[in-house]
Parts: sequence; C-alpha cells; structure tokens
Amino acid sequence: MKKVGLFLLILAIALMLGANAFAQSTGDEASYFVAYYSNANTAGAPDEVLRIVNDGSQATYGSEGVLNGTLWAAIYVFDDSQEMQACCACRITADGLLSESVNKQLLSSTFTGRKLTRGVIKVVSSTSYDPTNPMSVPGLRGWFTTVDATSNNPSKGPFYVTRTALADANLGAVELANLGNVCSYGLTIASGPGLCPCTPEDKDF
Repeated sequence: MKKVGLFLLILAIALMLGANAFAQSTGDEASYFVAYYSNANTAGAPDEVLRIVNDGSQATYGSEGVLNGTLWAAIYVFDDSQEMQACCACRITADGLLSESVNKQLLSSTFTGRKLTRGVIKVVSSTSYDPTNPMSVPGLRGWFTTVDATSNNPSKGPFYVTRTALADANLGAVELANLGNVCSYGLTIASGPGLCPCTPEDKDF
C-alpha cells in the first residue's frame, strides 16, 4: 500500500508540473516558412494556392481602441534552379486572411519573363511593407495547396491535391539579408517585372 501511495503522489506531482509547463507555453515563435510548388502553369492541373493568416499575436490597442498588429507576408518565389524570380510583401491585418494564386499572382510576373512550373516559395513574417527589407517577427501562419502528378507525363495528369501547413524553417541573418538583397537586385534589373501582386485581404479568387 505504501508503494501505491508513493506512486500516486509522484503521478500527481508529474501531472501538476505538466499542467504548469503547458500553461506557460508561448507557442510557436517561427517567422520563416517554406513550401514547394509543382505543375504550375500546366494544362489540366488545378491552380495551387498559398493562404496565410495573421494570428493576432502582435496586436495591441491604440488610444481609440483600434486593433493594431498589421504584418506583411514577405514572399519570395524561386524556380527549380534556385534562382529568385519574383517577390512581394502582402499586408495582413490582425486576424486577417491572405490568399495568393500561384499562377495568377505569384508567377504572373517574373524577373526573366519565364513561364515557371516548379520551384520553391519562402515566406517571412515581417513588420516591413518592403520585400527588399524584411524585418522578421512571429505572427503569421500559412498553408499551401500542392498539385502533384500521378503519372510520369504531368501534362496528361491525373493530378492530386494536398493542403499542408507551411514548413517552419530556421531564419539566419545571412538568409534574411540575401532574400531582401536579391529581391532588390531583381526588381532593379528587371525594371518592373518580378513584383508579384497581392490579392486584397479576405478576398478569395
């Protein structure tokens, strides 16, 4: 009986400690996310979609009770040769939703004018409206709809669609600077193309 009582005491302490640890959790502090796109601009394939929400964790109340906490999704689109082809920073207010079409927005204007089909998308949760100068801070969460082919001939299909959360990634100072610098160079050299348009917040297409 003594052993049973001791076991129950240890179990109760463990449960209390676990509850305290859970209560003190600050959640996911990630500010950098990655995904891949495939079969974009491909006949018969549905469009892929990037959706991002502002979770409101940066929100504060102004002097007149106005909810602040606006963030920007700094988006960087790469081709399958690791070259950045487009960039933009899309505004998302606290608790707001951004939906970006891969074909119609993210790949609609590229630095090289190429029609891209596959590559990588990187997103920085940023306090800056300028994609050439991202300033990372937690607060955005995202999901991506990926279209994969089920045959060796993607142009023939069939295709299947999956939706997954954007993968958290480690954001170093060098990577953050490179994203902004390459975006700046691309926009300057291309003289217009490469700045992806942003869908109005809370407006799906």
